[in-house]
Amino acid sequence: MSGAEGKTKKNKSAYFEKLIKLIDEYPKVFIVGCDNVGSAQMAKIRKALRGKAVLLMGKNTMIRKALRGHVENNKNLEALLPLVRGNIGFVFAKEDLSEVKKRITELRVAAPAKAGTMAPVDVIVPAGPTGMEPTQTSFLQALNIQSKITRGQVEITQDVHLIKVGTKVGASEANLLAKLDIKPFSYGLIIKSVYDDGSVYDASVLDMSDDDILAKFQNGVRNVASVSLALHYPTIASVPHSVVNGYKRVLSIGLGTAYSFPKAEEMLKILANPGASKPVVTKKEEAKPTKQVEAPKKKVEPEPEPEEDGDMGLGLFD
Repeated sequence: MSGAEGKTKKNKSAYFEKLIKLIDEYPKVFIVGCDNVGSAQMAKIRKALRGKAVLLMGKNTMIRKALRGHVENNKNLEALLPLVRGNIGFVFAKEDLSEVKKRITELRVAAPAKAGTMAPVDVIVPAGPTGMEPTQTSFLQALNIQSKITRGQVEITQDVHLIKVGTKVGASEANLLAKLDIKPFSYGLIIKSVYDDGSVYDASVLDMSDDDILAKFQNGVRNVASVSLALHYPTIASVPHSVVNGYKRVLSIGLGTAYSFPKAEEMLKILANPGASKPVVTKKEEAKPTKQVEAPKKKVEPEPEPEEDGDMGLGLFD
């Protein structure tokens, strides 16, 4: 065996040992995509994750071989094997996964659009001055971009949807974005899946709040209750509804036949004398002082003073 082959074998053995050690030590793993991530950016990511998580890259064949060799000791690793495909890496973590996820997704670097690459997002060139000389209007015309000359430079008259997400970037589009000094893309590690001690789920689960979890649980309980009621199969979720529905039927029979039973007496009294029922007043409403509405005051007009008769009628009956 040559020296190079022996060194390669030694490196593989060291990698297998490191991977198995991390798997045994860290029960939680992020499976991350690392397309278009350079070595300098990868070094920054490792530094940012230091003390929180460990980033490990490697060839998929080596990763699969190491995992298959350790499945006998940890059966949960079988769920991790199908995820090893494409340009991926592992981020091993112990602490709060939401915090680690935040650090991974924040470390992104702006990048220009290169011809032949697939656009991860839509690219829209905004309207306005471009800084390009008037002689370059033909370049814009080739891309069907309307423009005009304003103050000695080319100006785009309206926003242009230049590249759609998922389409391949052409050479003309890449040259135009370079001339406009627009870097539309940003690259970094993309979390594809989360492995948590044998369970595999999408990374979006980490963004769920307690209210979201409670809402989904309540929705599931409602679905179980609906199916149970439709099948007439009692479950914990459907029994309260069955009891209420049964009470409503018995109450309807009692009201229709004038048959009274303790739970229906109150309802019968209300129906017999609707005006006697008082609205339910909560404690807050009782404690709340009621405003007394004062009756509008009537304007008191001054009484007219009696007119003085003067000397009228004096001496008529003398």
